[in-house]
Amino acid sequence: MGVRKNQRDLTATERRNFVNAVLALKRNGRYDEFVRTHNSFILSDSDNGVRVGHRSPSFLPWHRQFLLDFERALQAIDPSVNLPYWNWTVDRDTTSSIWSADFMGGNGRSSDGRVTTGPFAFSSGNWTVNVRTDSRNFLRRALGANGQTLPTAAQLQSVLAISTYDAAPWNSTSATGFRNQVEGWRGPNLHNKVHVWVGGDMTAGTSPNDPVFWLHHCHIDKIWSDWQAAHPSSGYLPTGGTPNVIDLNDTMAPWNNVRPSDLLDHKAWYTYA
Repeated sequence: MGVRKNQRDLTATERRNFVNAVLALKRNGRYDEFVRTHNSFILSDSDNGVRVGHRSPSFLPWHRQFLLDFERALQAIDPSVNLPYWNWTVDRDTTSSIWSADFMGGNGRSSDGRVTTGPFAFSSGNWTVNVRTDSRNFLRRALGANGQTLPTAAQLQSVLAISTYDAAPWNSTSATGFRNQVEGWRGPNLHNKVHVWVGGDMTAGTSPNDPVFWLHHCHIDKIWSDWQAAHPSSGYLPTGGTPNVIDLNDTMAPWNNVRPSDLLDHKAWYTYA
């Protein structure tokens, strides 16, 4: 069983091993498969039709399985690697350790957003963006541009206090429920707001092109874990007979053999430190 640590607590060796495994996954072509998968579900998930990965109750279990697949792909390269998480309520600015030159690299340049530092800069020769929405083949960021801010600790606590997992109509318009406020369509806007703050590639369906995607979603997964611990009698909703969304025991694409009920307890695979 692995331990997922706060990125700020990683040793220099752990940081290096994580980066090297991500780069190896990029070289063998598997990384881009994850980008394609995520983009296809962003494009297909809508408020009014079948929705699986986004705008729906299964946002959290879908991404939990997606993270597990990615983590296992990294561990096939280096068994010592576990996904770290980025607590953006603490590491909140462009000089935080997450953006160091030996880890995620820094901000994009003002002219075109191109990231010029770190292992994922285009100039390193190791990170060409292949799955893209336009002709630009380099990683882009615009950290905190146009006055964007990251969610605060108080905002996170307000969402963790919500006792109901989700509510009808089970999409981005759901006015109540923990899931939609974590996803960021209502309330203080947690998950979505972080994507916008990072900017660049993180604002598109191809957002896994930026490796910080995994650290952000690892924190979202930890938030779900914390919510589950705080509300042990509040389970996944809906439980059955709901059109266009994934009920508790429905299988989720693209796996088609994994259900939300299979993913409620992550401790068989990993814990959080």
